[in-house]
Amino acid sequence: MRLSALLILSSALPAGAEDFRLSLPLDCEIGQTCFIEDYVDQDPAQGAQRDFACGINSRDGHRGTDFALLSFDAMARGVDVLAAAPGTVLRTRDGMPDDRLMRGVTSENACGNAALIDHGDGWQVMYCHMKRDSVVVEPGDPVARGDVLGQVGLSGQTNHPHVHITVYKDGALVDPFRPEAQDSCGEPGETLFTDPPPYTKTGLITAGFADHVPSFDDVRSGAARLDEARKDAPLVVYAYAGHAEHGDLLTLSAQGPQGAVFEHKIVLKAPQVATMRAFGKKAPPEGWPTGTYLGEALLTRQGKVIAHRFAHVTVSR
Repeated sequence: MRLSALLILSSALPAGAEDFRLSLPLDCEIGQTCFIEDYVDQDPAQGAQRDFACGINSRDGHRGTDFALLSFDAMARGVDVLAAAPGTVLRTRDGMPDDRLMRGVTSENACGNAALIDHGDGWQVMYCHMKRDSVVVEPGDPVARGDVLGQVGLSGQTNHPHVHITVYKDGALVDPFRPEAQDSCGEPGETLFTDPPPYTKTGLITAGFADHVPSFDDVRSGAARLDEARKDAPLVVYAYAGHAEHGDLLTLSAQGPQGAVFEHKIVLKAPQVATMRAFGKKAPPEGWPTGTYLGEALLTRQGKVIAHRFAHVTVSR
């Protein structure tokens, strides 16, 4: 559906929104130790997505807001998921493994380890993907704003550490960044947050491993992505960014079973609406050690993180 055809439902906030406000749902600093990766999808058309500001930072059918960590090490050390408003715990789930391969995940448990909090007046918030055995609340528990619910994990339908929150009003989905209307987008306005996180239209659409510098067309179609790599082939990390600005810094890096493989910084100069960059290394004479390799694309602006993506590849032959 074209932006001009998006339905504007209402210019007023949902009933009771004036008294319902959210704080940050995890213990981190936006732009330094975490960032918002994906917003609610405001384009109802299948196969298309738009965030609340008509930008690219969402995924098709995404029904929440993702607050993501920048490393698996941070997840391992422990980052608390916090109640974003006072309320009462309705339901919890714990015990699902932190597994980026999502083995055993179904539509019924895609949220992973989770807590559903009732905030009164029809408002509820679901917190998803918490670390196994970290959930510290039970149904019936009262919570105050900022109380610990659990820790950021990798449970359910996710391959990167983040907490996904979904906000409901009387059972209907509400985008906390555009609470006045669903299935619409436009200029950023009033949010449900006491201290609204900053928004940038810049985003990383995808990142991945390849065995050569891929073409832009292959990156956009997904044909460039490798899940398995040969021991004797180059390892290349690529990133596809949208709406990057002059002076943005893109860092491409890779780590393997024996530590760092490379880290390469690229200052983007006069980038286009869509930008692709790649960097890699040839295999050593003895070949790459077998195992799993982690790639990262990190986009910063004046020292602030604005986008980040992980990539994975396995060297097995």
